[in-house]
Amino acid sequence: RPSPEEALQWRDSLEKLLQNPYGLASFRSFLRSEFSEENAEFWVACEDYKKTKSPVKMVEKAKKIYEEFIQTEAPKEVNIDHFTKAVTMKNLVEPSPSSFDMAQKRIFALMEKDSLPRFVRSEFYQELIK
Repeated sequence: RPSPEEALQWRDSLEKLLQNPYGLASFRSFLRSEFSEENAEFWVACEDYKKTKSPVKMVEKAKKIYEEFIQTEAPKEVNIDHFTKAVTMKNLVEPSPSSFDMAQKRIFALMEKDSLPRFVRSEFYQELIK
């Protein structure tokens, strides 16, 4: 469990929140309660994808991420604009570590602007900073 001081830093830094295992778990629980955990799941999947070294594994993971989060009517479809979706699809013709960067940045910005302020006001978070 993080110290209240550590948890307080999350108000101003989604990055610190997502990099902390406890912070990420709390944030995901909160998002789940709002039926929007696909954004955090997508972000985590992209982070994992970027660490993939094997080209074969990269192609497999890219396909899985695309099918789970990007394609229209995907089971956990994330909310990205048509331009970002088009760029991402083009990047997947030859998957590279940066294939999902644009989509991941959009989703990060969405969580930062929208989900993080609600999380900070939530009971989940208020309990952590006591």
